[in-house]
Amino acid sequence: MRLTDFWTRLAEAFGPGYAASIASDQVLSQLGGRTIEQALAAGEETHVVWRAVVAAYPDRVPARLR
Repeated sequence: MRLTDFWTRLAEAFGPGYAASIASDQVLSQLGGRTIEQALAAGEETHVVWRAVVAAYPDRVPARLR
């Protein structure tokens, strides 16, 4: 998954403003206690980060975006 696709999916699932907040503020255990931004900055693959988002927010991510 390209990085632009990742950010588009995140914004679609949470809305642009809330997506930015989740990316910078929410620590996800699935990412080793890092935020989305920290994981991506550390070189984590986007598909791995996206799977962590889906696992952390299963009710927020529509099936078509999984």
